[in-house]
Amino acid sequence: MRVMKKILATLTLLFCTSAFGVTLKVGVLAPEGTNWANSLKKMAKEIREKTNKKVKIKFYFGGSQGDEPDVLRKIRVGQLHGGIFTGKTLGDINGDVRVIELPFTFYHDRKKALGIVKKMEPFFNEKFAKNEFKNLGFFEIGNVYFVSQEKTDSLKNMMGVKIWSWEGDKLVSTMIETMKFVSVPLPLPDVLSSLSTGIIQAAYAPPLGIISLQWNTKVKYVIDLPISFSVGAFLLSDKAWAKVKPEHRKTVEEIAAKYVSEVNAGNEKDNSDALAALKSQGIEFLKFSKEDIERGKGLRKEVIGKLKGNLFSAEALKKLESNL
Repeated sequence: MRVMKKILATLTLLFCTSAFGVTLKVGVLAPEGTNWANSLKKMAKEIREKTNKKVKIKFYFGGSQGDEPDVLRKIRVGQLHGGIFTGKTLGDINGDVRVIELPFTFYHDRKKALGIVKKMEPFFNEKFAKNEFKNLGFFEIGNVYFVSQEKTDSLKNMMGVKIWSWEGDKLVSTMIETMKFVSVPLPLPDVLSSLSTGIIQAAYAPPLGIISLQWNTKVKYVIDLPISFSVGAFLLSDKAWAKVKPEHRKTVEEIAAKYVSEVNAGNEKDNSDALAALKSQGIEFLKFSKEDIERGKGLRKEVIGKLKGNLFSAEALKKLESNL
């Protein structure tokens, strides 16, 4: 009887997929109403139209499905089919991607960073495939800035400041530990309230994230030197991608690529506008000395030494360095 039920359930699934198409449920942290969210909605609409309603994407915006690790867990158990992931969670799936986010690599040169992501994309995608994910495109999250309630205009003055680190993020926790700072691991949604209550005094994000997450209301200073470059990716589980008919896959890939480019152009402008907004609000921009910048290069080498073969492979590092 159980065998018959399983057969019937499988046949029903196959029938529904072929007759009515597939709906892909995707979790996103980007809030509703942002340029990013609007572009994703247009992507979903065009995919639905160009595939004759055989492929539908339902985005859950604003972290309504939880933090990124929650979204990944829901994908693993089949409650969701995909997510747009950044940093730590992206690294949980494919640690090699994190070489792009190593500290003190690109400084203000976001174009160079994005160019290297493009060159390394085939390599990264092979690793995603091995880990049973399909990548529909890399997003530019942007240059990451350090924000604080304390005047941290030197590496020395950052000592003792309680800095948020994304819970479970090996890269950030290793960087903070190497620099001998105070790390306070927390989920992303807890950062704003923790800045309010004094649990943490500092955090880090691209300017767009600082504004979107309202951290700008709780900080007084920004270090005017990007510590890293952050990327994201639109990932679907292999099981979900397999439900998309072969004749529709190229259409989905092409439309996704178009809107990923649109999001990246929008994010560049939004990050630039967000930096200007931070300045207009009276948040002070601090400069590091040349000595501290040079010391940062040495700390980068230490971080690499601790994470190579642990978070990312020697092969990924070699590819990054050769492109640099």
